[in-house]
Amino acid sequence: MAKIIYNEPSRTLLEYRLLPGLTTENSLIDNISLRTPLIYSDKKDHKYHINVPIVAAAMQSVSGADMAIELAKLGGIAFVYCSQPIEQQAEMIARIKTHKAGFVEPETVHPQITIQDLCALSQQKGYTTFPVIDESGRLLGIITKNDYDVSRHGELCVKDRMLTLDQIVVGTDINNLSEANSILMESHQSVLPIVDKGNKLLYLVFRKDIRNHLNNPYEVIDERKRLMAAAAVNTYDYPERIPALVEAGVDILAIDSSDGYSYFQQQTLLWVKEYYPEIPIIGGNIITPAGFEFLVDNGAGAVKVGMGGGSICITQEQKGTGRGLATAIIKVSEARDSYFKKTGKYVPLIADGGIVHAKDIVIALALGADYVMMGRYFARMEESPTQKVTINNRVMKPYWGEGAARARRWKAMRYSQVKFVEGVEGFVEYAGKLRDNLDDTISKIKASMSSCGVSTIRELHKQAELEVISALSIREGKVHDIYMPDKDQHYYSLNWGE
Repeated sequence: MAKIIYNEPSRTLLEYRLLPGLTTENSLIDNISLRTPLIYSDKKDHKYHINVPIVAAAMQSVSGADMAIELAKLGGIAFVYCSQPIEQQAEMIARIKTHKAGFVEPETVHPQITIQDLCALSQQKGYTTFPVIDESGRLLGIITKNDYDVSRHGELCVKDRMLTLDQIVVGTDINNLSEANSILMESHQSVLPIVDKGNKLLYLVFRKDIRNHLNNPYEVIDERKRLMAAAAVNTYDYPERIPALVEAGVDILAIDSSDGYSYFQQQTLLWVKEYYPEIPIIGGNIITPAGFEFLVDNGAGAVKVGMGGGSICITQEQKGTGRGLATAIIKVSEARDSYFKKTGKYVPLIADGGIVHAKDIVIALALGADYVMMGRYFARMEESPTQKVTINNRVMKPYWGEGAARARRWKAMRYSQVKFVEGVEGFVEYAGKLRDNLDDTISKIKASMSSCGVSTIRELHKQAELEVISALSIREGKVHDIYMPDKDQHYYSLNWGE
C-alpha cells in the first residue's frame, strides 16, 4: 500500500473564483502596480524584479531572442530555451544584452585606421557610429557614416575625417538617462559619448534609444540600462553551457525540468552556487512542500510550481504524476511563507502550466504565486521563433513542448533513460504582436485586482478571498441561452439607426 493517500481531490485554477473586496481610491486601476520579485537576492538588487507578472516559458516554439527583447521592453522576461547548441543559445543572450537599451558599450576605432578599413568594419558589425580613442582608451573624437564617402576618402585616416572633441558635446560621469537626454536635446546631436573625469570613454547614449525608453516605461533593465536576459539550462551539460551564457551576459538562469525534486537538480544548483554564486538560479518544477524545501535548501532563488498542466504536456497521462495547479500553488505557498518566517528570505513562486486567460493569472497570483510562466500564450505572437502557416484559411503558428519528440532531439542525453515523449505538437492561432495582446491582458489583471480592493500583488496574497465553484457555476459564468450569428452574416452589416 502507498505510504500516503490523499483522498481530497486536487484543484485546478478553473475551479476557483475571486470574491470582490472594497474598491478604494488606492485600488483604482491607475494606482495598481504589478511589480513583483523575479528571484530572491540577498543583496536586494533592484534589477531582480519584473514589472508585469508574466514570463515566457523556455521552449523552442516560444522564447527566442526576439521574444526576449520585446517582453523585456514591456516589463516581463523570456527564458531562452536550452534545447539548442550552447553557442547558439549564448548568441541569443548576447543579442539581448547588446540590444541598444541605454548606455551602450561601443565598438571603437583608432585614429590611424583608414576610411576604407572603417567602412569594412561598419559592414561587418552593422554599426555606423564609432568613437575614436587613443591607446589608453581616451576619447579623441567620433566618426559616423555622414563624415566620409569611401569612394572619395577611402585612403585617408579616420583622424582626417572625424569630429574632434572641440566639435562635439560630451557627458562626464553620467549614469542617469534623463540627464543624458537633456544634454542631447541641447546639443542637437544624435549620440552622446560618456567619459570619466580622465576623458576615458565609458559608453554612448543614442537619442533614438532614449525615445525607446520613453515608449517603454516598464522595461526590465540591469544596472547598466541593458535589457535583462534569462536563460534555461539543463541538468546534463550545465558545466559547459553556463560559462558560455555568463560570458554572453546572462542575468538569471532557470533549470528546465518537468521534475525538479531530484538528485540531478541538486547537483546543478550546488555547482552554480560554487562556481557562479553571483548568478541567481530558479529551480523546479515541483508540486509539493517537500520539493520546495529541497530546492531552496540547495540554492534555488525562486521555484517553478506545476506539473503536467500545460496545453501540450502529457506528463500526467504518461507517468501518472502531477497535481492540479491550484492545489500545488496553495501547498507550496504555505511552505514558502513558513520558510520566509523562519529565515527572512522571500523566495518567489512561479505558477507554470495550464494558464490560458487573464483570469487564470489573477487566480494563480491570489493563491500565492508571484508571477506566472506561459507558453501557448506567447507561441501565438509575432515575436515567437516559428513561422506562420495557413490551415483551413486560418493563420496559425506551430507549437510544441520541450517534452515533445521535436525538442527531444536536442536533449537526447537528458532523455536517454526514457523511451516515450511527455509532450505533443500542434498549432495555435496567430494573435499578432505581443505589445497589442499584452496590454489587453494587463488591463484585465488590473481590473480584477481593483475589484478585489488591492493595489499590489503582495496585497492580493494577503487580502484575496476565493471560493471553489461547481461545474454548473462555471457554465453559468459563460455566455449562454442566446443566439450569436457568425460575424460574416448579414445581421452584423445592418445599420441599427446609428
